[in-house]
Amino acid sequence: MGIAERRQREKEQRKTEILDAAERLFFSRSYDEVSMDEIAREVELNKATIYLYFKNKETLFAAIVLRGIAILKEKYLECMEKQVPGIVKVILMGKAYYEFSQEYPDYLRMIHFYGSERFSKENPYTEEVGKGYGVCRSILGDAVREGISDGTIRADLDPFLTSMYLMTSFMGILSMENRWKLAIENEGFTYGQFAGEFFRFIIPAIASSEIPENIA
Repeated sequence: MGIAERRQREKEQRKTEILDAAERLFFSRSYDEVSMDEIAREVELNKATIYLYFKNKETLFAAIVLRGIAILKEKYLECMEKQVPGIVKVILMGKAYYEFSQEYPDYLRMIHFYGSERFSKENPYTEEVGKGYGVCRSILGDAVREGISDGTIRADLDPFLTSMYLMTSFMGILSMENRWKLAIENEGFTYGQFAGEFFRFIIPAIASSEIPENIA
């Protein structure tokens, strides 16, 4: 290994260490409760060194958000590889999003928080975050197209609009405020039941008449 290659490898390792340290803090507390000084202490580096890798706390936060989106993307790609009808892939992606929320609640919280308008559009990671989420939406759109092609999803639906409706619905359900979750529980249902019933509600709206009624 040459000197330049070794230095690049060390630089990437240092960057990963900074991200890991910041992730631990952001997972344990809110964005406003974490400071760059704390991140520096956590990773045992001078704060000036951190600024060599990340412009500010916002860019660090966004880089961690990208980690979460990458996990969700992989889950969607796994669904697309299944040898099943398109509408089943759509259902699997919805369930994958729910599983992601249960396995990685802190990533989901950070993803949704980053969607707020408080973050600067000048952040170099903002475009990457948008593209990452856009890729997930696009994969879902491909599943809708497959469903239209194989006859399991209505042919009169637009794949883009349908995938947008579905993706924003997933996001809305999984970012639900606690007061709504309490309202569900007060009626004798669990939040898991509520989320799981989503497809029984939405599938009849997009399915062709040829598929079995119990497909969801």
